[in-house]
Amino acid sequence: MAGIDLYWLPLGAGGHSVRLNGIVFEAVVAALQRRPRLGLYHAALEVTTPDGRWVIEQAPAWHDGADRGVVAEGAVGLRAAGRLRLFRYEVRCWRDGTIPDLAEAVESPRRVAEGEEHGRRLLELVPLAPAATWGRDELRAGEMWNSNSLVSWLLVRAGVDVESIRLPRNGRAPGWQAGVVVARRP
Repeated sequence: MAGIDLYWLPLGAGGHSVRLNGIVFEAVVAALQRRPRLGLYHAALEVTTPDGRWVIEQAPAWHDGADRGVVAEGAVGLRAAGRLRLFRYEVRCWRDGTIPDLAEAVESPRRVAEGEEHGRRLLELVPLAPAATWGRDELRAGEMWNSNSLVSWLLVRAGVDVESIRLPRNGRAPGWQAGVVVARRP
């Protein structure tokens, strides 16, 4: 059973503000790109090894993170705004953790790697992942950094073939390519 599972969660699942902002964001981007609007998705991972099961996710840092396996934090929107908890995110590597809104996941889980080698490597990488400002392109990857960037960065660095990973039908994952680009840099 050891391996890595990817979950696609609709952006804003379980919350109205993020969902509304996502709809507006996608409407503007779709209009600028002259294409139909697509569903937006947020990626999360579950890693299983013989030692246990971990949830890896990037989410708002609104509470003390000790009980959620928080290994890093970063700013949201503007680096200076990150001084306020409201404008920070956390990177979680949570043993026996849960993925909020898992019941709303689409075309999930997707097994992206079998065996314990990729999973162990990925778990080692989580605290080393870039903590770039969410929603910005500080790393010059051509796309904003967000939770999808974290997940794709981890998968590439762990040796998982991300080119074979499909997005949900009629959906996109903003930031995914940023993680791929940054992970492939020397």
